Amino acid sequence: MRYASLNGGKRIRAMLVYAAGQAVDAELAQLDIPACAVELIHAYSLVHDDLPAMDNDMLRRGKPTCHIAYDEATAILVGDGLHSLAFELLAKDTALNLSATRRLVMIETLARAAGSHGMVGGQAKDIAAEGRKVDVEQLEKLHLGKTGALIRAAVKMGALTNETVEAPTLNILDEYATQIGLAFQIVDDILDEESDAETLGKNSGVDRAMEKATYPSVLGLEASRNMAQTLHTEALSALDKLGPRSHILKEIAGIVVGREH
Repeated sequence: MRYASLNGGKRIRAMLVYAAGQAVDAELAQLDIPACAVELIHAYSLVHDDLPAMDNDMLRRGKPTCHIAYDEATAILVGDGLHSLAFELLAKDTALNLSATRRLVMIETLARAAGSHGMVGGQAKDIAAEGRKVDVEQLEKLHLGKTGALIRAAVKMGALTNETVEAPTLNILDEYATQIGLAFQIVDDILDEESDAETLGKNSGVDRAMEKATYPSVLGLEASRNMAQTLHTEALSALDKLGPRSHILKEIAGIVVGREH
């Protein structure tokens, strides 16, 4: 579990928890547990995605994937353990000094994002779309679940650490998170086409080899780049309603669109 969760990574989802919390004046110490929980769910999903039954990847973050470093049975159990630990932290860790009601809202938010209405459902759609032609609308629905749901949950959980945060603010943050969630996936798809394993820390060209539904395969590379930039602009416009408190969220949006790995 330590190998899978502490072995590098961009920590974009954790950064979003902290940045969203800062945008609503949450206490910094309250953000550690939701940030950890989101990263644990992300780490579990990568371990399971890399398995031979899924993407059959042998490299992750520049190192052997969990099932290569250990074995398949261990990797399955590692993913299960990381998944459970995320919810244990939200349920009982004393560093999260929130009401029981707010803890339950956080648990529900993360569970829904990780489950059949979010990441797992999106992954199922991704597998079903392999080798098939899909349109942009179907692709968007797929990635709003597979990638976007956990990014939206990260932003919402950061904001929820302030128990006085109001619905209009949550709606603004969700609009931002929806845009950068899609932008993140588009950039991921472009990098898989254009980058190399040394830069990415994982094998490139996998999407094409597996005939996955990607933005470049549906729109082409140039249109995909343009779409990512449009989503970035829309995300920034949404944050303008929050004023200067949202400046770190804006910086993260730029990192998402401009990243090279």
